[in-house]
Amino acid sequence: MKIVFIGSGNVATHLAKALFATGHMIMQVFSRSGENATLLANEVGAGAVDGYHLINTEADLYLFCVKDDALQEVILQMPQTTGIWAHTAGSIPMSFFSSRKEEYGVIYPLQTFSKDRALVFTDIPLFIEGSTPATIQFLENMARSISREVHILPGEKRRYLHLAAVFACNFVNHMYHLSSEILLKEDIPFSLLRPLIEETAAKVMEMNPGEAQTGPAVRNDEEVMHNHLMLIADQRIKEVYTLISRSIQSP
Repeated sequence: MKIVFIGSGNVATHLAKALFATGHMIMQVFSRSGENATLLANEVGAGAVDGYHLINTEADLYLFCVKDDALQEVILQMPQTTGIWAHTAGSIPMSFFSSRKEEYGVIYPLQTFSKDRALVFTDIPLFIEGSTPATIQFLENMARSISREVHILPGEKRRYLHLAAVFACNFVNHMYHLSSEILLKEDIPFSLLRPLIEETAAKVMEMNPGEAQTGPAVRNDEEVMHNHLMLIADQRIKEVYTLISRSIQSP
């Protein structure tokens, strides 16, 4: 399959490498930053371009891996091409493509990506949507070439999946950041929390998250929570502690 990547960020990097490793031909990587396009293109044997007029128009698939708020603008500037257009966003409807293409869709990888962190792509769930049955089949075949976890999911469901992922990943990671700020002020290494973090994550692999909840809030230990709040000088962190505690206590 001949593929052109529109974008060169974290998602594009991991997806392009996975597709290249399984024998797909990455024809081009487009980015408005020529340097970023070149960095990824060199890793997957592709050409690098930084102008819309330079995009090859004869690929089988055009994968749009750009920021959500830039997608519509990028679509409007694309040249007419053969092939299917698909984006990788969790919360953007595939109908963004409808004014420009008849065959379009989504391939949404449910994972957190950093360019320099290796992942086993075959374990990453991919969620597919397409404008026609043929498009769905095309995207599903492509997805199954790189992942064992492929699901067809309509856009409305995908939006809720993305929302849940923000809570389960982005918000949780921010809690790690806040805890590291608290520890840093007391010269305590964050590494001391890692066994606790590992066990917390391991438990939800086997238990319902509600059943796995521990801590002063679920015990309704108001004295401990009050003492914690007295230790927190940063009003922002104090508000987060209070809000999350009350949410845990809600039936």
